[in-house]
Amino acid sequence: MAQPVLQANRIGLGVTLALHALALAFLLSYEPARKALLLAAPIMVDLISPPKAEQPKPLPPTEQPKPKPVMKSVVQKPVELPVLAAPAQASSPMVVAPPPAPPVEAPAPPAPAPIVTQPVYNADYLNNPAPIYPSMSRRMGEQGRVVLRVLVSAQGSADEVQVFTSSGYARLDEAAREAVRRWKFVPARRGSEPVQAWVRIPIPFILREG
Repeated sequence: MAQPVLQANRIGLGVTLALHALALAFLLSYEPARKALLLAAPIMVDLISPPKAEQPKPLPPTEQPKPKPVMKSVVQKPVELPVLAAPAQASSPMVVAPPPAPPVEAPAPPAPAPIVTQPVYNADYLNNPAPIYPSMSRRMGEQGRVVLRVLVSAQGSADEVQVFTSSGYARLDEAAREAVRRWKFVPARRGSEPVQAWVRIPIPFILREG
């Protein structure tokens, strides 16, 4: 039974709303009534504010490059040096030149050494006898040539007799030495002065037939 009552209430409410709607439409269609309602009813104005714009986050500050220092060109002014006046030349004292030195005479070249002549042993006037051929050497057929080296004094005598080249036989060498020891010589000379000197004397020993 409760359900039919509820439906009846809903129908009544709907009829009531419809009647109010018709009455309101009639009033609005009537010009004097519409103006009176408008003047009597307060006008509600709702200002709609625009949405707030989201502010951008500030960027971190960037380090600006330091400006390079400007090099100022310094123009150096030339330094003016004071002009010094040249000192006056003092009068120089008179210098007397020394007398020229006498020319130095060049030393005289040394005199050439005097030529030394060789001793002479074979001059005819010396009468130097020939060596004696040893009899034993004759029988054995020994022969040869002896060269003696003789030191002749300034007086012309044989101071020393040496066998320079042997004949190959001692008897022949000794016979030549004994003979030359007694010989006389023309001494060597250096210029006009007699001097001691060596001389070589060859003495042959040759067997002759007959």
